[in-house]
Amino acid sequence: MPSTLHRWSSRLAMRSPFRILAALVFAGLVVGGPAIAVAADHEIIIAHMQFGTVPPSHVGDVITWRNDDIFRHSATARDKSFDIDLPPKSQKSMTVKQAGKVDFYCRFHPMMTGTLDVQP
Repeated sequence: MPSTLHRWSSRLAMRSPFRILAALVFAGLVVGGPAIAVAADHEIIIAHMQFGTVPPSHVGDVITWRNDDIFRHSATARDKSFDIDLPPKSQKSMTVKQAGKVDFYCRFHPMMTGTLDVQP
């Protein structure tokens, strides 16, 4: 007949993996919590009469438009969601507020165009 200690250790051995897993899950939710996205900073440089590389972005990210040209430019959304005036050698920042693709252009030089691809 098995001893009480043997029965207790057998039960513990069977339950331990589940308890350990449950404890790890609980600790992850309480201590670490769910993963929280942190806003990123991006820079779009305007030089030689064209917009530079437009990085993929997410809602909440900050985009800095930097005009390195000697001419005045703008970053103007076709859907009118933003219109940033950029005198020569200036920069301005904006926070992305909505997901989706947004086509933009320069009001002063309409052949200058680009597209922001904003993910949720």
